Amino acid sequence: MEDLFKSATSVLITPKCYDVFFKDWNFLNEECLKSLLSRGLGLGIVAGSLLVKLPQIVKIYSEKSAEGISFWGVLCELFAIIANTAYSFVNRFPFSAWGDAIFLLIQTAAIMTLQLAYTMSTGVATGFVGVTALVVYILMSGLVPLSILWYMQAACIPLMLAGKLLQAFTNYKNHSVGQLSLATCLLLFLGSVARVFTSVHETGDSILILTYALASLANGIILSQFYLYWDMDKKIK
Repeated sequence: MEDLFKSATSVLITPKCYDVFFKDWNFLNEECLKSLLSRGLGLGIVAGSLLVKLPQIVKIYSEKSAEGISFWGVLCELFAIIANTAYSFVNRFPFSAWGDAIFLLIQTAAIMTLQLAYTMSTGVATGFVGVTALVVYILMSGLVPLSILWYMQAACIPLMLAGKLLQAFTNYKNHSVGQLSLATCLLLFLGSVARVFTSVHETGDSILILTYALASLANGIILSQFYLYWDMDKKIK
C-alpha cells in the first residue's frame, strides 16, 4: 500500500522529500515545500497549456483570417518552442518543468497552418505540417547531439524575442492588435512568469531561466498593447 501511495505521489514529491514528509513527518521543510510548490505549479501550467492558444485558433478559424498576426513572429516562436521541447526532452528534465511546451508546439503549429492556408493554399499548409512533424521527430529521437540542441536552445532567446517584438511592431504599425486573442496573450504572460520559478527549482538551467524571463517581458509588452489600442480596435469594428 505504501509503495502504491509513494508511486502516486511521485509526480509531485521527490523520493527524498517523500522520506522527509512521511517518514520524518517534517511537513515544514523549506526545500521540500518549494519543490512541491514548483512541481504543482508546473503541472498546473501543463494542464493550462492544453487550451492556452485555443482562443487564438478559434478566432482565426471563425474569421477565416490571420490579419494582424505576424507570420515571421509566429515562425520564430515555433522554432523556439521546438528547440525548447527537444532540449528538455533529451535532457530528461521533469515533465512538470517543460510538458507545456508540447501542447504549445501543437497549438502554435496549428496557428501557422491556418495562417498558411488562408494566405497561401491548403497544399502549402499541409506540406508545412509534414516538415514540422519530421523536424520534431529527428530532434527528439536522440539523433542530434546534445551540444547542438544546447546551441538551438540558446538561439531561442534572440528568436523568441524577435518573434514577440515583430508581433509588437506589427501591432504598433497597425495601431491595432488585429486577430490576436486577449485570453491567449494573458495566459501566455502568466505562464511564462510562472515558468521562471519552476525552471529555477526544477532544472536550474540558466538558459531556460533566461529564456522564460525574457519571454515574460516580451509577452508583457504585447499584453499592454491591448490596453493601448483597445479604443482603436472598437472603432475599427
